[in-house]
Amino acid sequence: MAKVLITTVPFGDKNDLPIRQLEAAGIEYLINPLGRKLKEHELAEMVGDFEVLIAGTEVISEKVMANAPRLKMISRVGIGLDSVDLLAAERRGISVSYTPDAPAPAVAELTIGLMFSLMRSIHVASAQMHRGVWHRYFGRRIPDLTIGVVGAGRIGGRVLQHLASLGAGRLLVSDINPEACQLPPSLPVEWVDKDVVFREADIVSLHVPLTAQTKNMVRREHLLQMKPDAMIINTARGGIINEDDLADVLESGHLSGAAVDVFCEEPYKGRLASIERCVLTSHMGSMSIDCRTRMEIEATEEAIRFLTGTPLMGLVPEAEYTVQREGF
Repeated sequence: MAKVLITTVPFGDKNDLPIRQLEAAGIEYLINPLGRKLKEHELAEMVGDFEVLIAGTEVISEKVMANAPRLKMISRVGIGLDSVDLLAAERRGISVSYTPDAPAPAVAELTIGLMFSLMRSIHVASAQMHRGVWHRYFGRRIPDLTIGVVGAGRIGGRVLQHLASLGAGRLLVSDINPEACQLPPSLPVEWVDKDVVFREADIVSLHVPLTAQTKNMVRREHLLQMKPDAMIINTARGGIINEDDLADVLESGHLSGAAVDVFCEEPYKGRLASIERCVLTSHMGSMSIDCRTRMEIEATEEAIRFLTGTPLMGLVPEAEYTVQREGF
């Protein structure tokens, strides 16, 4: 019988259809028994007897694959591929699929929510109220702001559309491949270099994958380019903003706030946790019931296709392999 290891957690919590799909197909499965993100050595110890991984953001490295002689397919729940060694998978004949469209609506909406929290100091007021402090903060509104988006793909494009519908004053966009972004022609955006976004935006929102080119893309010098009362948001991937540099800049009094949903090491326990005007969320961008369920269903259906000899629909494109060949 085919065996599937489901490493991502949670799985099937709000909708058990993916589990029922596996059972209906007669596929034996094991859901991550530790109930948390697996460390590399834990996955390496666990993976040996399985043909398919339905995977989260845990590291799936050469070391892990070397311990998995039966592994033939990785079905990633989500879009990020920085944790998967695609080249090692390619060498071993392991197919890799993902669900790139499913999380986009939820991540985009969380980004907008974080903007509102930063603009109106909701997080600071809440923390102070819980300590018995009553203080009314002046805030700003979207129509009065210049908002910059770095990366205008599936998620960044949705963020821009939400902002346009909310009457954003000015929308600056930077992307290394504008032609591929497919933004609606009616969207009132200005295409600019990344440095212009940092210098002129009141809010900067990051929506790029983690690659060799984007790792530590935002460092101290970029943060200090920003206006003293500007804000920055990262709902993309940990490692795009240098976390220590962000902590240094915030502690110095520069920037009115930051919001971070993704971290180099998760769960996060670093310096940003002590900075009140920095909103921290626990990598929950995709965690709306509908989007999470869609991600799980799509990844499960792809695993079932593989095990039943049906053509795959979500194979990772060659461009993602090229990114890793260029030095990720």
